[in-house]
Amino acid sequence: MSLMRTIFYLSDSTGLTAETLGRSLVEQFPDLQIREKIIPFISDISSAQAAVKEIQLAAQNDGQPPILFSTLVDNDLRDIIAQSPGILLDFVETFIGRLEVELKMESSNKIGHRHDSESYEKYMARMEALNYALRNDDGSTIQDYDQADIILIGASRTGKTPTCLYLAMHFGILAANYPLTPDDLENTRLPEPLKSHKAKLFGLHITAERLQKIRQERRPNSTYASLSQCQFEVRQTEALFRDQKIPFTTTTDRSVEELASTILHHSKVNRRL
Repeated sequence: MSLMRTIFYLSDSTGLTAETLGRSLVEQFPDLQIREKIIPFISDISSAQAAVKEIQLAAQNDGQPPILFSTLVDNDLRDIIAQSPGILLDFVETFIGRLEVELKMESSNKIGHRHDSESYEKYMARMEALNYALRNDDGSTIQDYDQADIILIGASRTGKTPTCLYLAMHFGILAANYPLTPDDLENTRLPEPLKSHKAKLFGLHITAERLQKIRQERRPNSTYASLSQCQFEVRQTEALFRDQKIPFTTTTDRSVEELASTILHHSKVNRRL
């Protein structure tokens, strides 16, 4: 039997939770070849039936049932999806029933249920953090570093910007980033703008080979992308981190999600979301 399977992430909201939880399970099977399909906003019978048609088509094309990861709250919509030729793994049904028994109360079964005031506060915290990350990207301004929860530093193209944006979007962290230039790396002293914020610094490191590949895509055949230049910057960056006792982690083989979790764990920064 083929190791190729179609994976569906089904949700009455954005689908982010179903996708995140589902992928964390699928990643435990590294030899599995998958096609992924996210179907968000399944909020009524017609959209549920439309999802079933897509699942049926995938089953016909694959010759085997798709895997369905679902966070659908509404019982009627879940029943419709359950009639499809897919293997349904329902995160809500798995846990809500046990919680109802333990808490001795029924769940609301309300789609996208949130406390309005809490949602508004979280929205504002997220927007503030995103605006901060964009305003303080790539060392473009240093005036706001007093407000920063964390300042990521590292050589150019080591993943500082996407990690800052992820920290802002998912945790409400005020994350700035500062690029260490070749001039900065001639010695292992901190650049002047960072000296008074040393306690907030966290370093991102990478292998020279991986850095060269990334830079080659951006500026092919340039000195900036040469292996010798990448080796110099990687070597000097690590020396600076160790000399200045700045915590750091590698970005070579890690997703932005893993990087964010690692940074939060080691820096002890408090999440706002």
